Amino acid sequence: MPKRTSHEDASCTVARPLDAIGDGWSLLIIRDAFDGLRRFGEFQRNLGLAKNILSARLQNLVTHGILRTVPAGDGSPYQEYVLTEKGRGLFPVLVALRQWSEEHFFGPEESRTRLVDAQDGQPLPPLRILSHDGRELGPEDTTPITHNGDS
Repeated sequence: MPKRTSHEDASCTVARPLDAIGDGWSLLIIRDAFDGLRRFGEFQRNLGLAKNILSARLQNLVTHGILRTVPAGDGSPYQEYVLTEKGRGLFPVLVALRQWSEEHFFGPEESRTRLVDAQDGQPLPPLRILSHDGRELGPEDTTPITHNGDS
């Protein structure tokens, strides 16, 4: 299998995180971590992923600071994987992916999982991109520019 090209030195803010989350399995592991899975065996059973591939993806997510390992909560000699603050920062990315998927990959009558507000059980409203003054923005309203550091 050819080695994937690294984007670690890319100046593009879309390309650089692909080393950490650019494959489907990593995003599904992160989804499962948000859903409360913590142990290797839980991820393996839920995803049906070969152990060597799961191990490599988990290690990559730990290396990139998205997950961290902690001692098992039940006192057993196992370790558990928990989302870091950086990992929890992916929540809006997964919500956007879910909402995009619902709109473009599922028919109205088709069964699917849906993310709802835990307090009232209502579906989340569509994510919106807002300007600094509150205007809703679309792709035609934005442009990429090169930004150097904190300035």
